[in-house]
Amino acid sequence: MDASGLAQLTPEQRQAVMQQAQQEANQQIMQQMMEKMTEACFRKCAGTSGDKLDSREQACMASCQDRYLDTRQQVQEALQKRQTMS
Repeated sequence: MDASGLAQLTPEQRQAVMQQAQQEANQQIMQQMMEKMTEACFRKCAGTSGDKLDSREQACMASCQDRYLDTRQQVQEALQKRQTMS
């Protein structure tokens, strides 16, 4: 929606549009973070054991993903806090 379209909306409608845009931006941030997590953990943990992860690699992946998911939760909470402030 362009600026002239926003100008024609009521304040409530403008706020709804802005909240929708913020939610979509937040989802994109989280999607990018999950993609980076997968890449980083695989690069860190996966060796050359073939087409399957061995038990050490699996444990490494689980630990790595847990750290990323903890971070993801903190980021999500910060984004939600920021959203409620606006």
